[in-house]
Amino acid sequence: MTDTEDQPQDGNRAYGRKPFKRSRSHFTDRITADGRDGWPVEAGRYRLVVSRACPWAGRALVSRRLLGLEPALSLAVTDPLQDDRSWRFTLDEGGRDPVLGISHLSEAYEAREPGHPGGVSVPAVVDTPTRVLVTNDYQQITLDLATEWTALHRPGAPDLYPERLRDEIDSVMDDVYQDLNSGVYRAGFASAQDAYEAAYAGVFRRLDLLSDRLAGQRYLVGDTITEADIRLFTTLVRFDAVYHGHFKCNRAKIAEDPVLWAYVRDLYQTPGFGDTVDFDHIKRHYYQVHTGINPTGIVPLGPGTAGWLTPHHREQLGGRPFGDGTPPGPVPPGEEVPARGRP
Repeated sequence: MTDTEDQPQDGNRAYGRKPFKRSRSHFTDRITADGRDGWPVEAGRYRLVVSRACPWAGRALVSRRLLGLEPALSLAVTDPLQDDRSWRFTLDEGGRDPVLGISHLSEAYEAREPGHPGGVSVPAVVDTPTRVLVTNDYQQITLDLATEWTALHRPGAPDLYPERLRDEIDSVMDDVYQDLNSGVYRAGFASAQDAYEAAYAGVFRRLDLLSDRLAGQRYLVGDTITEADIRLFTTLVRFDAVYHGHFKCNRAKIAEDPVLWAYVRDLYQTPGFGDTVDFDHIKRHYYQVHTGINPTGIVPLGPGTAGWLTPHHREQLGGRPFGDGTPPGPVPPGEEVPARGRP
């Protein structure tokens, strides 16, 4: 999700006194096996647009890798820095996405609804023949990748949203979303002390509860990786780099909690997770785009990232990362995270 939706629309310049509230996705069409919204699952038809800086887009990156959807759903990666038209394709030759032929993601939004009232957010799925936005529903996109795109999953793809566990997964994800995924933003963009303190308390209350839950089990729900782990991972992997300092969530770092630090390293070292993470994009986006919080635009040099590759020993808790399936294959050529963004 774009950070223009993680704050008031003029939030890079000034903050009002209203508490932060996350915007709903404006375009909620679904791409389904039966095409009931007019968008049937079809190999090669759609393009997933992400920023590697964004935790909401990070979910889609991980899901796509784990499920082996790279051949069926192509990928566009935006510049971590935005201009007044928001997400841009300046990482591509000529400053245009090579498949969609557009310079800014906003062009796909305008093609869908001229003058649309919301921000320009990632993740977004675009219909490549028409260059029209299909959906920016960050909550639903990954669930549909797991349940509607099954005909295009790789052999050995894990079941990320098993039907028998969905009630528990949904409950865990809701708690994590309210207190942590969204809570760090409520703390970071708070414009009043009491709002900040309430969000801060919620963040660390949830982290403490998660640490207790994960002390005796390898994954959040069941004994395999699920959607719940993906949604927690994309916040935890950014926590020490940006949320601890930039968003003032500084009671403690994740690296100071032995359980959570081992858990997130376990996931980071699992194929499909860490190979989607670009720490350089993450830090440059948060510290250089959020000028209302960091007016100098200085990007801190720390924290170091070498610890992400150290042993975690979580395998001692048992669990089967991919259930009856197998790990994903290598990252496709051209989709590798540059060396400067890796430990």
